[in-house]
Order: sequence, then C-alpha cells, then structure tokens
Amino acid sequence: MGQFRIELEQSALRIFHVNEPERALWQTCLDAEALQFARGDAQVTESRGFFQVDEAPPRWIANGPLLDIAATDTELSITGHLSDTDTWSLEFRAIDEVQLSIHAACSNPDMNRILVTFDRDDDADIFGFGEQFTHLNMRGRRVPVLSQEPGIGRGVQPLTWIMNTAFKAGGDWHNSNAPMPWYMSTNLQGVCLENHQYNVFDFTSEHRTQIYVHAAELRGRLFYGSTPLDLISAFTRFSGRMRALPQWVGQGAIIGMQGGTNAVKARAAALRAVDAPVAAFWLQDWVGARKTSVGWQLWWNWELDHERYPGWAQMVAELRADNVRIMTYLNPFLVNAKEKGSHRRNLFAEALEKNFLIRKDTAPYLIKNTSFSAALLDLANPDACAWIKEVIKTELIASGASGWMADFGEALPFDADLHDDIDAAEFHNAYPEEWARVNREAIQEAGLDDEVVFFMRSGYTRSARYNTLFWMGDQLTSWRQEDGIKSTVTALLSSGISGQSLNHSDIGGYTATTIPWLPFSIPGVGYTRSKELLHRWIELNAFTPVYRTHEGNQPDRHFQIDGDDATLKHFARFARIFAALSEYRQTLIEDAAEYGHPVVRHPWLHYPHDARTRGLEHQFLLGPDIMVAPVLDAGRQSVRIYLPEGTWMHLWSDEEVCCADGQWIHVSSPPGAPAVFLRGGSSVCATLPGRIDESDDRVDVRTTGHIPWCTPVPNASH
Repeated sequence: MGQFRIELEQSALRIFHVNEPERALWQTCLDAEALQFARGDAQVTESRGFFQVDEAPPRWIANGPLLDIAATDTELSITGHLSDTDTWSLEFRAIDEVQLSIHAACSNPDMNRILVTFDRDDDADIFGFGEQFTHLNMRGRRVPVLSQEPGIGRGVQPLTWIMNTAFKAGGDWHNSNAPMPWYMSTNLQGVCLENHQYNVFDFTSEHRTQIYVHAAELRGRLFYGSTPLDLISAFTRFSGRMRALPQWVGQGAIIGMQGGTNAVKARAAALRAVDAPVAAFWLQDWVGARKTSVGWQLWWNWELDHERYPGWAQMVAELRADNVRIMTYLNPFLVNAKEKGSHRRNLFAEALEKNFLIRKDTAPYLIKNTSFSAALLDLANPDACAWIKEVIKTELIASGASGWMADFGEALPFDADLHDDIDAAEFHNAYPEEWARVNREAIQEAGLDDEVVFFMRSGYTRSARYNTLFWMGDQLTSWRQEDGIKSTVTALLSSGISGQSLNHSDIGGYTATTIPWLPFSIPGVGYTRSKELLHRWIELNAFTPVYRTHEGNQPDRHFQIDGDDATLKHFARFARIFAALSEYRQTLIEDAAEYGHPVVRHPWLHYPHDARTRGLEHQFLLGPDIMVAPVLDAGRQSVRIYLPEGTWMHLWSDEEVCCADGQWIHVSSPPGAPAVFLRGGSSVCATLPGRIDESDDRVDVRTTGHIPWCTPVPNASH
C-alpha cells in the first residue's frame, strides 16, 4: 500500500514502511484481542470548566474470526464476525508516503464504545499528548484526553484538596487546556486519533497500549519518520503547522498591565528609562474591570471602555510611533452589559436575540466562572461564527489592536443544546479548534494575517493550523512541578513534541490563592509571587518564543516587574537578551512554519541515540544550538545540566566544555546567570556573546558564583 507494507499472519497484524522494512510501526498483540466493542453510558458533570467523567466498566465483545480481506494499491479492508448477526471491520489507507489512516467499527448500531489494543516495546518512553504540565513521559500512565481547565494546584496539597472540596476546581495531573490524542515513542512509533469524542490512552501495561474511545467508531493515523523531528513533521502534515510570527513580536517584551491610559504612559516611560525593549503593551482591561471573588476580572462585553482609557486613539498612535503595539483581550463568553452600566453595544443581548448562544432547553446555558455566570457562543452555528468575526474586526482590529489573548474555549458542557442538534459531547474537543479558526479568519478577512497575533490557551489536535500562538494558561505562582514554574518547562517540551510549535507562559505565573480581604497568607494554601520567583521566571522566558508579562489575578499581592529598581533593571536586561536572540529565534519560527518543528525542543529530538537525553525533564534546547537549564527552585545558586556529545560554550564565561560522550555537570547559576550553553561551531555561538557584550549584560559567574562555574558530576551515568 504505497510506501507501507501490511502483513497478516496467524492473527498477528504488522505494519512496516519500505524505508525500514524490519521495524514494525504498529502490530497487534498475540495475547489480546485487537478490537473490542461495547455499549456504555457516561455521566459527565461540569463545574467552572472542569469535567468529571464517570462510567461503569462496559461489557466488552471481542472481534471474532476473519470473514474477508480486500486490498488495492492504497487500501486494505479486513472484516470479521462479532456475533451471529454483527460484523467488525478494520480498514487502512495510505494517505501519502508518511501517513496511514486507520478506521475501526462494527455493524451493531447500539455499540458506542471501542477499545483498540496493540503491542508496545517494554522500554519505550511515551511523549506528546499536547500540552502536559506534570509528567513528560507517559509510560506507565493512563491518560484521559479532554480539553478543560487545568486546575488550581493540580496536586499541590492541601491547596488542591481545598479547591476541589469547595469549588471542584483543584484539578488533576492530566488536566490540560490543550491536550490531544497524539503521542510518539522513543522507538519512533507515532499514533494519533482523529476522533473528537472523549478518549483515554492506557500505557499501564508493560508491553501493550490500549486506546478507549467514547464513540461507535475509531478513526486514527499512523505516522512514519526515521528521526524524531521527521516524525513530528509527518504528524503536523495532519495537525497543521503554525504560521511564522510577525517579526515585531520578537523585538522586545510584551507588557501585560491594567489601569488606564495614564498608567500605560507612566510604565512606558519607566521602561524607556532602563533601556528595556518593548514590542507591545497588552491591555486586557480595555473592556473595563470588575471586582470578583478571586480579585479583578474583566467585563466580557467586547468593546473599548472609553472611561478607563480616555484618549485611546492618541495613546495607540504615540506608542506606534515608538514601534510599540497595543494588544487586547477576548473570549467566547458574553455577560449582560446592563450589569456594567456604561456601554455602547450589549453583545450578550445581540447574540441572545440572534440565537447565537448555547442553550439548555430553550434558555441560554449560563456557565459559572468565579462569582458570576456567563453565556457561551454557539460556535457550531456558522452564523454565530460570522457574527463574532465581525465583532473582532469592528471592535478589536478597528481599535488599533495588533493582537489579543483569545482566552478560554474549553468549557462547553456535554449536555448543552447546539445548533442543528450537533452533539455537544462530540463537539466539546472541537470547540477550541473552532475558536482558533474564527480568530484566524477574522484577521485574514481584515487583510492582516501576517501582522496580527492572537494567543490561546485552549486547543486540540488541529488547533495549530489556525492558532498563531499558544500560551499555557494560569500557573500557580509557585516553584512546584504540579502547578508552577517547573510545569511550564514540561508544557513547553510536551506541546512542542505535539506540533504546538510556538508556546509560552506568563512571566511570574498568574494565580494567587490568598483570600483578598485577609491581610496575610495561610501557609500551604496561600500563594503569591515572590521577588525571587519572578526573577527566575524572567530568566527562563528570555529563551522561549515570546516574552510576555502578566500582573496576575491579584496584582497588589504579586511582586511586579517594577516592584523595585533592581527588578526592573533585571527585567530590562533579559528583555535585551531576548531581543538579541531575535534573528536566531526567527529562523526557528520559520522552520516551525515549514516543517512543524518546535522552537523549544526536548534534547532527545536532536540526540535520540543518547539514552540519557530521554529522561531530561527540566532543561531544553532553543532550536538545535542553545541548551538551557533554568533555576527552578527557591534559594538555588547552581543547577545540574546534561550536555550531549560535542563542544559547548558557557554563555556567561566563554569557557568551553568538551563532551566526548555526553556529560553531567554542576553549573554556578547566581541570579542573572542561568545555565545557558551554546553549541560549539554554531552561528549563534559566534554572534550572541558579542551582542550581549554590547549592552554590558553578561554576569561573570567565576566571581559571583558560590561554586566554581563548572564542575563534573560524580557518577555521571546517573
């Protein structure tokens, strides 16, 4: 079948590629049925964008004996008995030289669950599943795939228990805004579902994989690649590739702030005074702000609040004269503007009149957010999509915005009534893709596809073909792996492997969990952004695709980039370093658009034959040439980093480390000098140190570090 070969012998089915005729890309298990079908009934409850899926174990019916085999040059169909009256089918089709589709179903219309089982190498590690925060390697885990709120804490105790008990909002390790049913293994198996229905991937068995789908049929794809990067390129032929970011995004920081026209002008002056390059001001409160139970939130009525931002047009023009853009905020929810008072348009009333909102029976389905409820646009309705695109063009783009946060997208309840009786349970995971498509088409229709940027937290398999930029949602202002600065590194790596090539986090995190009216924090429960955490997050994000700040949900409780002179200068310095990387980073962004390769990369992608790279979790490559191990723990002055084979130059000292076979080292990493190494012989190694020297930005770790700048790690094989 094209470039693929399928063998069926003694009930074992194996798939090969002609380029590697001895390596099976996929094969069934001799000790387990490949296909099983059942009738199931799930109870799905929703609370504030969190979903609980409960279902009794179904009674499975396994595929029976073969009935028929039919083949052409590109297709293969296998059918068999399921019962005396029903049949099962398994079909394959060669889409191109690296993609093979799989379709499994049965003839019984009452069956609405399907389970596929196949072999897996015992020692294969499993990467992917879109944006994952807690675990990078899914071997030994059971992974539910459902776009939803990640949660507050996600396992940080006792915070998560309190949030789950009081609000059902604590989350779990697998909760993600932007998951997808895709993985690649370290033995280069690439598998993806096309289904949007709820699905689960089970890797708890040592030698088999099971995929469970809440659907009557399974549609998926196998991908071939001879290297990890080739496999990602093959997958992104299906998922889509992100277009290159406009170059203005990489010229400096995107400053997230609120407060009105005078506050923006004052912040711009303060940043100019410390020579901080600024690409844009992101003003999420352009629509006005409201006090809620978690702090300050926005009025979800997508028009400019002239009382909060008087002289908006003049401010936009003055900033643009300094090559600084304005960015705003949008989401698919609407609230009744009558509650706000001053307004020109009431978008909720407009959408309600046009029947553009999701419903429960005949009434709008209002979804609880924090201390208020909101209506959600019915993006299953083409007319609703066209209407919100016009809102984007007339209210956001016409106001002078060069971009916006396109927030939310993961909250569609399973029991909602949608346009044309579309099943909400199936459309739930498609909603983020539609939300991205609507935003992208709005800027295309405005003739600004190469100029405007929107960034989203929600997503699914094919979001990347529409979305211009991902962001990781709302991290806890903590050092934790479950929900904090460490989780953003995991998310960068997992999302990059999953074709979400352009991703970033809020500098400093977002979520404070203090009670606004208490003057103190409760130990173990109350989290706010510390100065040290902000400094280390500033350093980390300088080596990611986008450099954007956020004041957080409780700005007065969080330490901010202008919290003191030292912090503002620290921020400005790393903004200059970010800008100094713009030329190198733009080549990676264009590579992402052409091949689907991530900008931030897991080291294993470039060193697949070095087994030690497989287990790396908290260091990453920016492209092929810059290795970064940020400081991710409070009070740390050094890090442990693994350098693969080759010569690596330490950015802050110009000292070289020659690794004949890969080496673990300790690196002094005082504030201002995260562990960054440049691959010897690369163009960035030749140019970046000089660019940093020009602005007097480098820290000499040989004099400021508490240990020698670099020492080998004993027992380096561990």
